[in-house]
Amino acid sequence: MSQLIGVPRETFAGEKRVATVPEVVEKLVKLGFRVMVEAGAGDAANFADDTYVAAGAQIAPDAAALWSTADIVFKARPPSADEVALMREGTTLVSFIWPAQNPDLMQKLAARKVTVLAIDALPRMLSRAQKMDALTSMAGISGYRAVIEAANAFGRFFNGQITAAGKVPPAKVFIAGAGVAGLAAIGTAANLGAIVRANDTRAEVADQVKSLGGEFVKVDYEEEGSGGGGYAKVMSEGFQKAQREMYAKQAAEADIIITTALIPGKPAPKLITADMVQSMKPGSVIVDMAGEQGGNCELTVPGEAVVRHGVTIVGYTDLVSRLAKQSSTLYATNLFRLAEELCKTKDGVINVNMEDDAIRGLTVIKDGTVTWPAPPITLPAPPPKPAAAMPAAKSGGHGHGGGGEPMSAGALAGVFGVGAALFLLVGLYAPAAFLGHFTVFVLACFVGYMVVWNVTPSLHTPLMSVTNAISSIIAIGALVQIAPPATGTSRPDEIIRWVAIVGIALTTINMFGGFAVTRRMLAMFRK
Repeated sequence: MSQLIGVPRETFAGEKRVATVPEVVEKLVKLGFRVMVEAGAGDAANFADDTYVAAGAQIAPDAAALWSTADIVFKARPPSADEVALMREGTTLVSFIWPAQNPDLMQKLAARKVTVLAIDALPRMLSRAQKMDALTSMAGISGYRAVIEAANAFGRFFNGQITAAGKVPPAKVFIAGAGVAGLAAIGTAANLGAIVRANDTRAEVADQVKSLGGEFVKVDYEEEGSGGGGYAKVMSEGFQKAQREMYAKQAAEADIIITTALIPGKPAPKLITADMVQSMKPGSVIVDMAGEQGGNCELTVPGEAVVRHGVTIVGYTDLVSRLAKQSSTLYATNLFRLAEELCKTKDGVINVNMEDDAIRGLTVIKDGTVTWPAPPITLPAPPPKPAAAMPAAKSGGHGHGGGGEPMSAGALAGVFGVGAALFLLVGLYAPAAFLGHFTVFVLACFVGYMVVWNVTPSLHTPLMSVTNAISSIIAIGALVQIAPPATGTSRPDEIIRWVAIVGIALTTINMFGGFAVTRRMLAMFRK
């Protein structure tokens, strides 16, 4: 018989998400599962009970009825002590757990002899795990919402404006940490017109920051900060000192600071000191996205927005819940992708395969036995770089080498000698009229080559540059054909004249069309 997936109402204070949505319920049913949703579980995210029923779900009257019946439970927040007490032996729980931060919860869950899949423990370095990566989904929403909260608390426009009443300078935004949340914040702030600067201990994200319209601010200290799994590592004291100096400078200049720095299993690093806050301009804003882990700012009050030294410090811990419908939909999709991996037979029965690297990484408790942390994953070695081709030995007596070596002086002289001999034969035996046309043809080939292949693609793509150059040469040739004849020369044939006119028309369309397409392409990248 197919298994029953239960979705309870979230009991954590301020949590508005729900672990599945009606459109995902339909997909779970097609996988063979039965779905039960606690009454009112989706109300805070604007998903009414009747929409779940229409999608094929049952409605449980209360939490006790759901927990006692469900074979699999989908949740967003880690279960409370009361919810753990309702779990029956053999249940599979899929939720955020944070096992490093919640050892007591892990022991309580193990005592209930259940299987727990912590969505936060997903091995993110596996490419096929990206579709299940709820951390990335939620971080992107948090970064976007952090900018919205900053804009709400900030007393000015983000973009600069010149009005009849005066000039408004653009806001200066500094973002500490350029992970998924930080990059989402960079893109959002840049799109609103702010001047955005960002920093991260991982040097490889600099190009990503620039691609989103931000400026990467580098710490004047060389040290690699990548800790694996998409996170940063704890940096040395020397790096941290240089970083604090850079943050102090940015704090004095910035109107808005958004901090995103988190290290798995550890309290949030303190990046913004009280002195830095005091150095900021009155009316400035700090949005501390690490509030739930203690905050990146010394003056952050988790869950609240406070004003210190004239600076508003936002320490909300429910940023994803402030976009509950969107975050619920993305989280539900992540869990559905996980259900597909657990139920490849599509018969509504999951198989927690501990031989699968992704599933093994997620599984923190298996049938009451704590299996966290998972053993490190051995990634396949990158393919070896192809060996550089050995230069071919020079051929004796021929004057040139193989394998693309430049032509020797002797070979070059030989080529020119052959060409001169051919021209001499043409000059001796060809008619005088042919010789004139042939000379023009050779010169045209040379000039055409130099014109076409030396076009600088500064206005549009290289392909369009070359095609427009070729079109220009065609247009010039056609104009020569329809130009008034010189004194003493015959007029061109009418057929030639009309062919030239058609050629001019077509090349004109090509050239102006190329610029029109380029204009539309460039418009895609303008704000």
